[in-house]
Amino acid sequence: MNKKQMILRTPLPDRMCHWAMVVCFALVSLSGLSWVFPSLNWLNGVFGTPQMARLLHPFFGVAVFVALVYLFVRFVKYNLFVKEDLIWVRNVKSVMEGDHSTPLRIGKYNAGQKFLFWGIMTLITLLLVTGLMIWRAYFAHLVPIPLLRIAMFLHSFAGVSLMLLIIGHVYLAFWVKGSIRGMVTGYVTRKWARTHHDRWYQEISATKPSSPEAAQQQPENAR
Repeated sequence: MNKKQMILRTPLPDRMCHWAMVVCFALVSLSGLSWVFPSLNWLNGVFGTPQMARLLHPFFGVAVFVALVYLFVRFVKYNLFVKEDLIWVRNVKSVMEGDHSTPLRIGKYNAGQKFLFWGIMTLITLLLVTGLMIWRAYFAHLVPIPLLRIAMFLHSFAGVSLMLLIIGHVYLAFWVKGSIRGMVTGYVTRKWARTHHDRWYQEISATKPSSPEAAQQQPENAR
């Protein structure tokens, strides 16, 4: 497709961090499920052996959090709730039915994506805190047993809850045609932007860079 019909939505560093976090989270999730549900204990083979899974699981968990911090810094300003988000909330049924006839005044991310953003941030932070508490090799001996039991429960609960959120995120990414391309190539079509993020499209269209260099700098302020 002609690049003139495309808009850069996600720069390369952000995409690389996103997909690195996806890989780390997948490994951590599979190994974690093997301990929560005995019938899935074969999943700890993702790290080679059960012993390696026990050793590497927390390190990959920390890697997920580090990637999350980067993405938080990059995207938090786009995920602050504004009054226009109420329009999306009031019309969520129409949105789910594919009806985009009503102008929704959506910025770079809609209200649903913002709820997801803050949900993921909260759950991964909880996973980090509880994970450090139960990390037997380094910190578990510092935590009283009653508190350790609570931490283990919260860690499992947050982990399963996060997996459910991610499953919903993946489903909606495929359901909204064109979204996956935006995270793989970084670009979306102008039609996609007008349809799903009308206010964001208007904002970036208001800035018309006079050179390719300016075009690459534009998304930092306008996307």
